[in-house]
Amino acid sequence: MHRNPVAKLLLFGATGDLAQRMLLPSLYGLHADGLLPEELTITGAARHEHDDKDYRKFAKKALDEFLPEDRKDESAIGTFLDRIFYQPTDLSDPASFQPLADKIGDISGGLAIYLSTAPSLFEAAIEGLHKVGLAGETVRVGLEKPLGYDLETSREINDSVAKAFPEDRTYRIDHYLGKETVQNILALRFGNSFFEPVWNAQGIDNVQITISETVGLEERAGYYETAGALRDMVANHMLQLLALIAMEPPARFEGTDVRDEKSKVFRSLRMIKPEEVPHVTVTGQYGEGAVKGKFVKSYSDELGQASTTETFVAIKAHVDNWRWQGVPFYLRTGKRMATRRSEIAIQFKAVPHSMFAGRGGLLQPNMLIIRLQPEEYIQLLVMAKEPGLDREGVRLREVPLNLSMDAEFAGSRRRIAYERLLLDLIEGDQTLFVRRDEVEAQWTWIDAIREGWKANAMKPKSYASGSWGPSAAIALTERDGVTWQDD
Repeated sequence: MHRNPVAKLLLFGATGDLAQRMLLPSLYGLHADGLLPEELTITGAARHEHDDKDYRKFAKKALDEFLPEDRKDESAIGTFLDRIFYQPTDLSDPASFQPLADKIGDISGGLAIYLSTAPSLFEAAIEGLHKVGLAGETVRVGLEKPLGYDLETSREINDSVAKAFPEDRTYRIDHYLGKETVQNILALRFGNSFFEPVWNAQGIDNVQITISETVGLEERAGYYETAGALRDMVANHMLQLLALIAMEPPARFEGTDVRDEKSKVFRSLRMIKPEEVPHVTVTGQYGEGAVKGKFVKSYSDELGQASTTETFVAIKAHVDNWRWQGVPFYLRTGKRMATRRSEIAIQFKAVPHSMFAGRGGLLQPNMLIIRLQPEEYIQLLVMAKEPGLDREGVRLREVPLNLSMDAEFAGSRRRIAYERLLLDLIEGDQTLFVRRDEVEAQWTWIDAIREGWKANAMKPKSYASGSWGPSAAIALTERDGVTWQDD
């Protein structure tokens, strides 16, 4: 595609945890590999009082702490820091924006803005940028989640953004889409001929998507208590993964084509009626338990008060279209789970007749496992003959065919997801960003679930930390004769 790199990057939230752990290391990685435009400058903005020199020290400390040792190059770090400037900015104070505009200066060469802030400040931020001329035709904006807490607040944010930035200059960020293995879903599906004939209701029995974390609240108590697992993980990451699995083949790997097909999936998601919600959703909240051999507190103890916020959710979803009619998509995510894992498991239908029945044991349906983290691999489980003379009959056993991304591409550096997304923002490629109609279709579906929880007075079921969630989540799949992929 045609790329149109900007000459300046404005980074809001420049002193925050995300900037230290991900954004600054990602920008350095792009700089060290010669991928940033030579003239690009980076201006950080946050409420903290720093001058350029102080902020460069702050950035240097972040790189020292969070860069892998094999990526540290003092010469490259030095030239990277020379690109960086800083301007104290309070998004809630309209008077802060003119000094920021003065600091950035001429934007005729293009400006990309990375806006990571609380949803309550989006409108003030966009209005302030617009008033001081930092929202013109040469400016594009990247928006970090959360983009609201429901459909209504999402629309309010989108309407505020649209007053200054049309859709073709708005980049909504879901960092999962920057992961190499997520992009490999498209390569696996549309770059190989043998999957497509069975990638439908005739060939696939069910799809499971799991994102499990072993951590608890950590430093996110304020946000998480108002969000919960459904808003925090399902409303963005998990539904985006579902869309990549379920979408029709796009004509081209370009922003409009890919996002058109994802949007069709979201519009095809079966709405869950209030009376159905108790039967197809499970909510939970972690209690005391052991994670990695260490005792951990319950959610309410960590929070310091009683709460009805869910830290676990499991959902049975359906995509009502020709390709997927009748195929259940099981979604599961939670905190303080048994292991850290992001994974898609696609179980194919069993063979229609077994010539080995009564001799070779039960045939297991083939399963394709796409592991996103912590390891990155693709595994296909197939039936194979056990070695032997077969005098008592042929015996079959399930064996894995493995493609380890780390091993197969050992000579290629594994990049942080934000490297890809930041570079695409700088160069103007919207393919891996989320469009407004996608976001609002996702929230419409999520809101219906929350309304069902409220209508049925559903409260989260307690589960032990270090487990796979409430027992009701197991029953959710076992009623259909399906077992969660927990190996």
